[in-house]
Amino acid sequence: MSLTQILLSLSIALFAGLMLSRLAKILKLPAVTAYLVAGILVGPYCLGLIGVPGLGFNNMGQVEAFSILCDIALGFIAFSIGNEFRLSELKHTGKQATVIGILQAVVTTLLVDGVLIALHFMMPDKLSLSAAIVLGAVASATAPAATLMVVRQYKAKGPLTSTLLPVVALDDAVGLVLFAVSFGVANAISAGKVSILSIVLEPILEVVLSLILGTVMGFIFTFCERFFHSRSKRLSMSVAFVLLTVALSNMSFHIGQVHVAFSPLLSCMMLGTIFCNVCDFSEELMDRLDRWTGPLFILFFVLSGAELELSVFTDWAIVVIGLLYILARCAGKYGGAFGSAKMMHCDDNIVKYLGITLFPQAGVALGMAMKAQNLADGGAIVAQITLFAVLIYEIVGPTLTKISLMRAGEIKPEGKTSARKTDAEMLAAAPNAATNISQKTPSKKETKVGAGK
Repeated sequence: MSLTQILLSLSIALFAGLMLSRLAKILKLPAVTAYLVAGILVGPYCLGLIGVPGLGFNNMGQVEAFSILCDIALGFIAFSIGNEFRLSELKHTGKQATVIGILQAVVTTLLVDGVLIALHFMMPDKLSLSAAIVLGAVASATAPAATLMVVRQYKAKGPLTSTLLPVVALDDAVGLVLFAVSFGVANAISAGKVSILSIVLEPILEVVLSLILGTVMGFIFTFCERFFHSRSKRLSMSVAFVLLTVALSNMSFHIGQVHVAFSPLLSCMMLGTIFCNVCDFSEELMDRLDRWTGPLFILFFVLSGAELELSVFTDWAIVVIGLLYILARCAGKYGGAFGSAKMMHCDDNIVKYLGITLFPQAGVALGMAMKAQNLADGGAIVAQITLFAVLIYEIVGPTLTKISLMRAGEIKPEGKTSARKTDAEMLAAAPNAATNISQKTPSKKETKVGAGK
Protein backbone atom coordinates (compact mmCIF):
# COMPACT_ATOMS: atom_id res chain seq x y z
CA MET A 1 0.00 0.00 0.00
CA SER A 2 1.20 3.52 -0.83
CA LEU A 3 1.32 6.26 1.80
CA THR A 4 -1.82 7.82 0.30
CA GLN A 5 -3.71 4.51 0.53
CA ILE A 6 -2.55 3.92 4.11
CA LEU A 7 -3.68 7.34 5.29
CA LEU A 8 -6.96 7.07 3.37
CA SER A 9 -7.72 3.65 4.88
CA LEU A 10 -6.97 4.83 8.42
CA SER A 11 -9.01 8.02 8.04
CA ILE A 12 -12.01 6.08 6.68
CA ALA A 13 -11.69 3.55 9.51
CA LEU A 14 -11.59 6.29 12.15
CA PHE A 15 -14.45 8.23 10.53
CA ALA A 16 -16.64 5.11 10.22
CA GLY A 17 -16.06 4.21 13.87
CA LEU A 18 -16.94 7.72 15.07
CA MET A 19 -20.09 8.01 12.96
CA LEU A 20 -21.41 4.60 13.97
CA SER A 21 -20.78 5.45 17.62
CA ARG A 22 -23.46 8.16 17.25
CA LEU A 23 -25.92 5.53 16.04
CA ALA A 24 -24.88 3.24 18.90
CA LYS A 25 -25.62 6.03 21.39
CA ILE A 26 -29.16 6.37 20.01
CA LEU A 27 -29.62 2.60 20.29
CA LYS A 28 -28.08 2.68 23.79
CA LEU A 29 -25.27 0.32 22.76
CA PRO A 30 -21.62 0.60 23.90
CA ALA A 31 -19.32 2.50 21.56
CA VAL A 32 -17.06 -0.57 21.38
CA THR A 33 -19.79 -2.46 19.54
CA ALA A 34 -20.08 0.41 17.02
CA TYR A 35 -16.33 0.37 16.37
CA LEU A 36 -16.34 -3.38 15.75
CA VAL A 37 -19.32 -3.16 13.37
CA ALA A 38 -17.56 -0.28 11.59
CA GLY A 39 -14.56 -2.56 11.14
CA ILE A 40 -16.72 -5.22 9.53
CA LEU A 41 -18.25 -2.61 7.19
CA VAL A 42 -14.90 -1.21 6.01
CA GLY A 43 -13.29 -4.65 5.98
CA PRO A 44 -12.62 -7.15 3.18
CA TYR A 45 -16.17 -8.60 3.28
CA CYS A 46 -18.07 -5.31 2.73
CA LEU A 47 -16.51 -2.04 1.51
CA GLY A 48 -13.29 -3.83 0.65
CA LEU A 49 -15.14 -5.93 -1.93
CA ILE A 50 -15.40 -2.87 -4.18
CA GLY A 51 -11.66 -3.22 -4.76
CA VAL A 52 -10.79 0.49 -4.78
CA PRO A 53 -7.31 0.90 -3.19
CA GLY A 54 -7.52 2.91 0.03
CA LEU A 55 -11.32 2.67 0.22
CA GLY A 56 -11.54 0.40 3.23
CA PHE A 57 -9.44 -2.76 3.47
CA ASN A 58 -9.44 -4.88 0.30
CA ASN A 59 -7.96 -8.02 1.90
CA MET A 60 -6.76 -9.43 5.22
CA GLY A 61 -3.16 -8.64 4.31
CA GLN A 62 -3.96 -4.92 4.36
CA VAL A 63 -5.58 -5.26 7.81
CA GLU A 64 -2.60 -7.21 9.15
CA ALA A 65 -0.28 -4.48 7.85
CA PHE A 66 -1.60 -2.29 10.67
CA SER A 67 -0.90 -4.89 13.38
CA ILE A 68 1.67 -2.56 14.94
CA LEU A 69 -1.18 -0.17 15.85
CA CYS A 70 -3.02 -3.02 17.54
CA ASP A 71 0.10 -4.04 19.50
CA ILE A 72 0.62 -0.45 20.66
CA ALA A 73 -3.05 -0.03 21.60
CA LEU A 74 -3.01 -3.25 23.65
CA GLY A 75 0.09 -1.96 25.43
CA PHE A 76 -1.71 1.23 26.48
CA ILE A 77 -4.84 -0.71 27.43
CA ALA A 78 -2.77 -3.04 29.64
CA PHE A 79 -0.97 -0.02 31.13
CA SER A 80 -4.35 1.52 32.01
CA ILE A 81 -5.60 -1.71 33.60
CA GLY A 82 -2.40 -1.88 35.65
CA ASN A 83 -3.35 1.52 37.03
CA GLU A 84 -6.33 -0.17 38.72
CA PHE A 85 -4.01 -2.20 40.97
CA ARG A 86 -3.57 0.47 43.63
CA LEU A 87 -2.52 -1.05 46.93
CA SER A 88 -4.94 1.17 48.84
CA GLU A 89 -7.85 -0.38 46.93
CA LEU A 90 -6.47 -3.91 46.68
CA LYS A 91 -6.52 -4.15 50.47
CA HIS A 92 -10.31 -4.43 50.16
CA THR A 93 -10.68 -6.44 46.94
CA GLY A 94 -7.28 -8.05 46.34
CA LYS A 95 -7.92 -11.41 48.00
CA GLN A 96 -11.38 -11.77 46.47
CA ALA A 97 -10.17 -10.81 42.98
CA THR A 98 -7.25 -13.26 43.18
CA VAL A 99 -9.38 -16.24 44.17
CA ILE A 100 -12.14 -15.42 41.67
CA GLY A 101 -9.67 -14.71 38.86
CA ILE A 102 -7.96 -18.08 39.25
CA LEU A 103 -10.99 -20.28 39.95
CA GLN A 104 -13.28 -18.98 37.19
CA ALA A 105 -10.51 -19.43 34.59
CA VAL A 106 -9.79 -23.00 35.71
CA VAL A 107 -13.51 -23.91 35.89
CA THR A 108 -14.07 -22.52 32.39
CA THR A 109 -11.16 -24.50 30.96
CA LEU A 110 -12.29 -27.75 32.57
CA LEU A 111 -15.92 -27.34 31.49
CA VAL A 112 -15.08 -26.46 27.88
CA ASP A 113 -12.55 -29.31 27.78
CA GLY A 114 -15.21 -31.74 29.02
CA VAL A 115 -17.83 -30.65 26.47
CA LEU A 116 -15.43 -30.58 23.49
CA ILE A 117 -13.73 -33.88 24.38
CA ALA A 118 -17.20 -35.49 24.47
CA LEU A 119 -17.89 -33.87 21.09
CA HIS A 120 -14.61 -35.28 19.78
CA PHE A 121 -15.83 -38.83 20.38
CA MET A 122 -19.08 -37.99 18.56
CA MET A 123 -17.39 -36.43 15.50
CA PRO A 124 -13.66 -37.37 15.58
CA ASP A 125 -13.18 -36.47 11.92
CA LYS A 126 -14.15 -32.83 12.61
CA LEU A 127 -12.59 -32.16 16.04
CA SER A 128 -9.36 -33.80 17.20
CA LEU A 129 -8.59 -34.50 20.86
CA SER A 130 -5.62 -32.10 20.75
CA ALA A 131 -7.78 -29.28 19.38
CA ALA A 132 -10.43 -29.87 22.08
CA ILE A 133 -7.83 -29.61 24.84
CA VAL A 134 -6.31 -26.40 23.44
CA LEU A 135 -9.72 -24.76 22.95
CA GLY A 136 -10.46 -25.32 26.63
CA ALA A 137 -7.47 -23.17 27.54
CA VAL A 138 -8.31 -20.52 24.93
CA ALA A 139 -11.75 -20.25 26.57
CA SER A 140 -10.19 -18.99 29.80
CA ALA A 141 -9.04 -15.70 28.23
CA THR A 142 -11.16 -12.54 28.54
CA ALA A 143 -10.94 -9.32 26.51
CA PRO A 144 -9.52 -6.59 28.79
CA ALA A 145 -9.83 -3.95 26.07
CA ALA A 146 -13.59 -4.21 25.55
CA THR A 147 -14.25 -4.39 29.29
CA LEU A 148 -12.10 -1.35 30.06
CA MET A 149 -13.71 0.70 27.28
CA VAL A 150 -17.23 -0.02 28.57
CA VAL A 151 -16.22 0.88 32.13
CA ARG A 152 -14.68 4.15 30.95
CA GLN A 153 -17.44 5.15 28.55
CA TYR A 154 -20.12 4.89 31.22
CA LYS A 155 -17.85 5.89 34.14
CA ALA A 156 -18.87 2.76 36.03
CA LYS A 157 -18.00 2.80 39.71
CA GLY A 158 -18.76 0.44 42.57
CA PRO A 159 -17.89 -2.94 44.12
CA LEU A 160 -18.53 -4.89 40.89
CA THR A 161 -16.29 -2.59 38.80
CA SER A 162 -13.57 -2.59 41.47
CA THR A 163 -13.52 -6.39 41.40
CA LEU A 164 -13.98 -6.77 37.65
CA LEU A 165 -10.83 -4.99 36.43
CA PRO A 166 -8.33 -6.89 38.65
CA VAL A 167 -10.10 -10.16 37.80
CA VAL A 168 -9.81 -9.45 34.06
CA ALA A 169 -6.10 -8.67 34.45
CA LEU A 170 -5.43 -11.79 36.53
CA ASP A 171 -7.60 -13.85 34.21
CA ASP A 172 -5.21 -13.32 31.31
CA ALA A 173 -2.18 -14.24 33.40
CA VAL A 174 -3.85 -17.50 34.48
CA GLY A 175 -5.03 -18.05 30.90
CA LEU A 176 -1.49 -17.84 29.56
CA VAL A 177 -0.34 -20.54 31.98
CA LEU A 178 -3.36 -22.77 31.22
CA PHE A 179 -2.80 -22.35 27.49
CA ALA A 180 0.90 -23.17 27.68
CA VAL A 181 0.17 -26.32 29.72
CA SER A 182 -2.72 -27.39 27.44
CA PHE A 183 -0.70 -26.68 24.30
CA GLY A 184 2.15 -28.79 25.68
CA VAL A 185 -0.22 -31.67 26.46
CA ALA A 186 -1.84 -31.39 23.01
CA ASN A 187 1.57 -31.47 21.32
CA ALA A 188 2.50 -34.50 23.41
CA ILE A 189 -0.67 -36.30 22.26
CA SER A 190 0.03 -35.41 18.61
CA ALA A 191 3.74 -36.24 18.69
CA GLY A 192 3.54 -39.12 21.13
CA LYS A 193 6.08 -37.67 23.59
CA VAL A 194 5.85 -35.41 26.64
CA SER A 195 8.00 -32.28 27.07
CA ILE A 196 8.23 -31.14 30.69
CA LEU A 197 9.87 -27.91 29.52
CA SER A 198 6.94 -26.83 27.37
CA ILE A 199 4.27 -27.99 29.83
CA VAL A 200 5.67 -26.68 33.12
CA LEU A 201 8.78 -24.51 32.88
CA GLU A 202 8.13 -22.27 29.86
CA PRO A 203 4.67 -20.97 30.88
CA ILE A 204 5.85 -20.17 34.40
CA LEU A 205 8.95 -18.46 32.99
CA GLU A 206 6.84 -16.35 30.62
CA VAL A 207 4.63 -15.03 33.43
CA VAL A 208 7.47 -14.44 35.91
CA LEU A 209 9.80 -12.79 33.40
CA SER A 210 6.99 -10.57 32.10
CA LEU A 211 6.22 -9.36 35.62
CA ILE A 212 9.92 -8.74 36.29
CA LEU A 213 10.31 -6.80 33.04
CA GLY A 214 7.25 -4.67 33.85
CA THR A 215 8.53 -4.04 37.39
CA VAL A 216 11.99 -2.93 36.25
CA MET A 217 10.53 -0.69 33.54
CA GLY A 218 8.07 0.76 36.06
CA PHE A 219 10.78 1.86 38.48
CA ILE A 220 12.97 3.27 35.69
CA PHE A 221 9.91 5.12 34.32
CA THR A 222 9.07 6.62 37.71
CA PHE A 223 12.69 7.67 38.23
CA CYS A 224 12.91 9.38 34.83
CA GLU A 225 9.63 11.25 35.35
CA ARG A 226 11.23 13.24 38.19
CA PHE A 227 13.45 15.14 35.77
CA PHE A 228 10.48 16.82 34.07
CA HIS A 229 7.98 19.38 35.36
CA SER A 230 6.04 20.02 32.15
CA ARG A 231 2.84 17.97 31.85
CA SER A 232 3.36 17.55 28.10
CA LYS A 233 6.87 16.16 28.62
CA ARG A 234 5.64 13.80 31.33
CA LEU A 235 2.98 12.60 28.92
CA SER A 236 5.61 12.08 26.24
CA MET A 237 7.74 10.12 28.73
CA SER A 238 4.75 7.89 29.52
CA VAL A 239 4.20 7.16 25.84
CA ALA A 240 7.91 6.42 25.37
CA PHE A 241 7.99 3.86 28.21
CA VAL A 242 4.83 2.07 27.11
CA LEU A 243 6.27 1.76 23.60
CA LEU A 244 9.62 0.60 24.99
CA THR A 245 7.95 -2.02 27.20
CA VAL A 246 5.88 -3.32 24.27
CA ALA A 247 9.05 -3.55 22.17
CA LEU A 248 11.09 -5.40 24.81
CA SER A 249 8.25 -7.79 25.67
CA ASN A 250 7.98 -8.89 22.03
CA MET A 251 11.46 -10.40 22.22
CA SER A 252 11.93 -14.15 22.37
CA PHE A 253 15.00 -16.36 22.38
CA HIS A 254 16.28 -19.78 23.39
CA ILE A 255 18.52 -20.72 26.28
CA GLY A 256 19.51 -24.26 25.50
CA GLN A 257 16.23 -26.08 24.85
CA VAL A 258 14.16 -23.58 26.83
CA HIS A 259 12.16 -21.07 24.80
CA VAL A 260 12.09 -17.72 26.65
CA ALA A 261 9.29 -15.30 25.78
CA PHE A 262 7.41 -12.42 27.37
CA SER A 263 3.77 -11.35 27.45
CA PRO A 264 3.33 -7.69 26.33
CA LEU A 265 0.00 -7.62 28.15
CA LEU A 266 1.42 -8.68 31.53
CA SER A 267 4.55 -6.52 31.16
CA CYS A 268 2.55 -3.35 30.44
CA MET A 269 0.08 -4.16 33.23
CA MET A 270 2.96 -4.41 35.66
CA LEU A 271 4.44 -1.18 34.29
CA GLY A 272 1.15 0.58 35.09
CA THR A 273 0.87 -1.08 38.52
CA ILE A 274 4.33 0.05 39.65
CA PHE A 275 3.80 3.54 38.26
CA CYS A 276 0.45 4.11 39.97
CA ASN A 277 1.75 2.91 43.35
CA VAL A 278 5.13 4.69 43.33
CA CYS A 279 4.41 7.97 41.51
CA ASP A 280 2.34 10.46 43.53
CA PHE A 281 0.88 12.26 40.50
CA SER A 282 -0.01 9.14 38.49
CA GLU A 283 -3.78 9.78 38.49
CA GLU A 284 -3.43 13.16 36.80
CA LEU A 285 -1.03 11.77 34.21
CA MET A 286 -3.24 8.76 33.50
CA ASP A 287 -6.18 11.10 32.88
CA ARG A 288 -4.16 13.03 30.28
CA LEU A 289 -2.92 9.78 28.71
CA ASP A 290 -6.49 8.49 28.36
CA ARG A 291 -7.42 11.53 26.27
CA TRP A 292 -4.36 11.13 24.05
CA THR A 293 -5.06 7.45 23.33
CA GLY A 294 -8.73 7.92 22.35
CA PRO A 295 -8.22 7.82 18.54
CA LEU A 296 -5.73 4.95 18.89
CA PHE A 297 -8.29 2.82 20.76
CA ILE A 298 -10.98 3.53 18.15
CA LEU A 299 -8.63 2.39 15.38
CA PHE A 300 -7.75 -0.71 17.42
CA PHE A 301 -11.37 -1.84 17.66
CA VAL A 302 -12.18 -0.94 14.04
CA LEU A 303 -9.15 -2.96 12.88
CA SER A 304 -10.24 -5.80 15.20
CA GLY A 305 -13.65 -5.77 13.51
CA ALA A 306 -12.05 -5.78 10.06
CA GLU A 307 -9.99 -8.85 11.07
CA LEU A 308 -13.07 -10.94 11.85
CA GLU A 309 -13.39 -13.81 9.37
CA LEU A 310 -17.01 -13.97 8.22
CA SER A 311 -16.14 -16.97 6.04
CA VAL A 312 -16.26 -19.24 9.11
CA PHE A 313 -20.05 -19.27 8.80
CA THR A 314 -19.83 -21.27 5.57
CA ASP A 315 -18.80 -24.51 7.34
CA TRP A 316 -21.62 -26.12 9.33
CA ALA A 317 -19.17 -28.06 11.52
CA ILE A 318 -17.45 -24.84 12.60
CA VAL A 319 -20.83 -23.30 13.44
CA VAL A 320 -21.96 -26.30 15.52
CA ILE A 321 -18.65 -26.67 17.39
CA GLY A 322 -18.43 -22.89 17.79
CA LEU A 323 -21.90 -22.61 19.32
CA LEU A 324 -21.16 -25.42 21.79
CA TYR A 325 -17.84 -23.75 22.63
CA ILE A 326 -19.61 -20.41 23.26
CA LEU A 327 -22.34 -21.98 25.44
CA ALA A 328 -19.84 -24.03 27.46
CA ARG A 329 -17.54 -21.02 27.94
CA CYS A 330 -20.40 -18.79 29.09
CA ALA A 331 -21.51 -21.47 31.55
CA GLY A 332 -17.95 -21.84 32.82
CA LYS A 333 -17.38 -18.10 33.22
CA TYR A 334 -20.70 -17.49 34.94
CA GLY A 335 -20.63 -20.61 37.09
CA GLY A 336 -16.98 -20.19 38.05
CA ALA A 337 -17.39 -16.52 38.96
CA PHE A 338 -20.70 -17.16 40.78
CA GLY A 339 -19.32 -20.02 42.88
CA SER A 340 -15.99 -18.39 43.74
CA ALA A 341 -17.62 -15.01 44.55
CA LYS A 342 -20.14 -16.80 46.77
CA MET A 343 -17.28 -18.66 48.48
CA MET A 344 -15.49 -15.35 49.15
CA HIS A 345 -18.68 -13.78 50.58
CA CYS A 346 -18.70 -11.01 47.97
CA ASP A 347 -21.42 -8.41 47.48
CA ASP A 348 -24.62 -9.85 45.95
CA ASN A 349 -24.16 -7.81 42.76
CA ILE A 350 -20.68 -9.30 42.29
CA VAL A 351 -22.08 -12.81 42.74
CA LYS A 352 -24.91 -12.20 40.25
CA TYR A 353 -23.26 -10.19 37.51
CA LEU A 354 -19.47 -10.66 37.53
CA GLY A 355 -19.58 -13.79 35.37
CA ILE A 356 -21.53 -12.02 32.62
CA THR A 357 -19.00 -9.18 32.44
CA LEU A 358 -16.29 -11.78 31.72
CA PHE A 359 -17.94 -12.99 28.48
CA PRO A 360 -16.08 -10.67 26.00
CA GLN A 361 -13.16 -12.36 24.27
CA ALA A 362 -10.75 -11.01 21.66
CA GLY A 363 -7.04 -10.15 21.45
CA VAL A 364 -5.49 -12.57 23.95
CA ALA A 365 -7.63 -15.48 22.71
CA LEU A 366 -6.75 -14.69 19.09
CA GLY A 367 -3.06 -14.61 20.02
CA MET A 368 -3.42 -18.07 21.57
CA ALA A 369 -5.29 -19.32 18.50
CA MET A 370 -2.59 -18.06 16.15
CA LYS A 371 0.04 -19.89 18.18
CA ALA A 372 -2.16 -23.01 18.18
CA GLN A 373 -2.00 -23.10 14.37
CA ASN A 374 1.41 -24.75 14.85
CA LEU A 375 -0.39 -27.72 16.41
CA ALA A 376 0.20 -30.75 14.23
CA ASP A 377 -3.29 -32.19 14.71
CA GLY A 378 -6.17 -29.69 14.64
CA GLY A 379 -4.36 -26.34 14.70
CA ALA A 380 -6.48 -24.89 11.89
CA ILE A 381 -9.81 -25.68 13.53
CA VAL A 382 -8.68 -24.09 16.81
CA ALA A 383 -8.10 -20.83 14.94
CA GLN A 384 -11.45 -21.09 13.10
CA ILE A 385 -13.48 -21.82 16.23
CA THR A 386 -11.79 -18.98 18.10
CA LEU A 387 -12.48 -16.56 15.23
CA PHE A 388 -16.14 -17.65 15.18
CA ALA A 389 -16.48 -17.16 18.93
CA VAL A 390 -14.69 -13.81 18.95
CA LEU A 391 -17.03 -12.55 16.23
CA ILE A 392 -20.06 -13.35 18.43
CA TYR A 393 -18.51 -12.26 21.72
CA GLU A 394 -17.18 -8.94 20.43
CA ILE A 395 -20.57 -7.90 19.08
CA VAL A 396 -22.67 -9.11 22.03
CA GLY A 397 -20.18 -9.05 24.94
CA PRO A 398 -19.83 -5.26 25.50
CA THR A 399 -23.62 -4.85 25.59
CA LEU A 400 -23.95 -7.64 28.18
CA THR A 401 -21.21 -5.99 30.25
CA LYS A 402 -23.07 -2.67 30.12
CA ILE A 403 -26.39 -4.30 31.14
CA SER A 404 -24.72 -6.10 34.06
CA LEU A 405 -23.09 -2.90 35.36
CA MET A 406 -26.40 -1.04 35.00
CA ARG A 407 -28.34 -3.68 36.93
CA ALA A 408 -25.67 -3.58 39.61
CA GLY A 409 -26.34 0.16 39.89
CA GLU A 410 -22.79 1.14 38.93
CA ILE A 411 -23.66 3.07 35.76
CA LYS A 412 -25.47 6.35 36.24
CA PRO A 413 -28.19 7.39 33.77
CA GLU A 414 -26.61 9.20 30.83
CA GLY A 415 -27.15 12.92 30.72
CA LYS A 416 -26.78 15.12 27.66
CA THR A 417 -23.28 16.53 27.74
CA SER A 418 -21.44 18.48 25.07
CA ALA A 419 -17.99 19.95 24.72
CA ARG A 420 -19.55 22.70 22.57
CA LYS A 421 -20.99 24.57 25.55
CA THR A 422 -19.49 27.96 26.31
CA ASP A 423 -18.09 28.75 29.75
CA ALA A 424 -21.13 30.95 30.46
CA GLU A 425 -23.54 28.11 29.60
CA MET A 426 -21.62 25.68 31.78
CA LEU A 427 -21.63 28.11 34.72
CA ALA A 428 -25.35 28.74 34.26
CA ALA A 429 -25.98 24.98 34.32
CA ALA A 430 -23.91 24.59 37.47
CA PRO A 431 -24.02 27.82 39.57
CA ASN A 432 -21.55 26.49 42.11
CA ALA A 433 -19.00 25.44 39.48
CA ALA A 434 -17.02 28.68 39.72
CA THR A 435 -16.77 28.39 43.48
CA ASN A 436 -15.69 24.76 43.30
CA ILE A 437 -13.11 25.49 40.64
CA SER A 438 -11.65 28.41 42.57
CA GLN A 439 -11.39 26.26 45.66
CA LYS A 440 -9.69 23.40 43.81
CA THR A 441 -7.42 25.39 41.47
CA PRO A 442 -3.96 25.68 43.03
CA SER A 443 -1.95 28.85 42.92
CA LYS A 444 1.01 29.19 40.56
CA LYS A 445 3.36 28.56 43.46
CA GLU A 446 1.48 25.42 44.49
CA THR A 447 1.42 24.20 40.90
CA LYS A 448 5.16 24.66 40.60
CA VAL A 449 5.82 22.86 43.87
CA GLY A 450 3.40 20.05 42.99
CA ALA A 451 4.89 19.59 39.56
CA GLY A 452 8.30 19.06 41.03
CA LYS A 453 7.24 16.15 43.18
